[in-house]
Amino acid sequence: MNICVYCASSSAVDPAYFEAVRDLGAGIARRGHRIIYGAGNIGLMGALAIAARSNGGEVVGVIPQFLNDKDLADKQLTELRVTPDMRSRKQTMEELADAFIACPGGFGTLEEVFEIITLKQLGRHNKPCVLLNTRGYFDPLIAQIERGIAERFIKEKYRSLYHVADSTAGALDHIETYDTAELGDKWFTDADIPAEVGG
Repeated sequence: MNICVYCASSSAVDPAYFEAVRDLGAGIARRGHRIIYGAGNIGLMGALAIAARSNGGEVVGVIPQFLNDKDLADKQLTELRVTPDMRSRKQTMEELADAFIACPGGFGTLEEVFEIITLKQLGRHNKPCVLLNTRGYFDPLIAQIERGIAERFIKEKYRSLYHVADSTAGALDHIETYDTAELGDKWFTDADIPAEVGG
C-alpha cells in the first residue's frame, strides 16, 4: 500500500518523537509498503525518509515549488513530485495514498489531518486515518473532538473516522485490517436533536 505520513519539519522536538518516526519509517518499509510524504529533508520528515530507505523502503515526496526552491527536498527519494502550491500538494498526496498516518506536528500537520478526516466525513474517500499518539501528543485534540461530540457538533459515530494508535505496530495493524464502513450523511436530522434543543 501507499501510506501517506504527515509529520513535522521541526528538528527541535524531543528525541522520543524522532525515535517514533524512525520506527514508523522502518516498520512501513519492512511490511512492504511505500511512504508518501511531504518530501522534507529536515526534522521528523527527514528522519522518517532515512529510516524507510535504510530498511529497503520506497519513499515518494510531494513538495510545492516554493519549498523546493529553498532546497528543502530530500535528494535520495524514490520519486519527487513538485506541485504548484500547497493545495495541490495535499491533493496529490491524497490521491496517491491508500491510508494516512498523522504523527505529532504543528500547524501544517494538524491542518492536513483535519482536512483528510473531513473529506472522509463528507464521503470523498473511505481510507484508514490513524493518529500516532506518541507521548500522548494528540490527547488534547481527542478531548476537543469529544467535546464536539458532547455538544452535538459531531455525530458520535464519527469517532470511527480515525483510529488512535500508540505504536507503529498498532497503526499498521489497523491499516492492514481496515474494513470500509458506511458512514452516512454528516448532517444531523430532526431525530438527532433533543426536544429541549429543537423546541
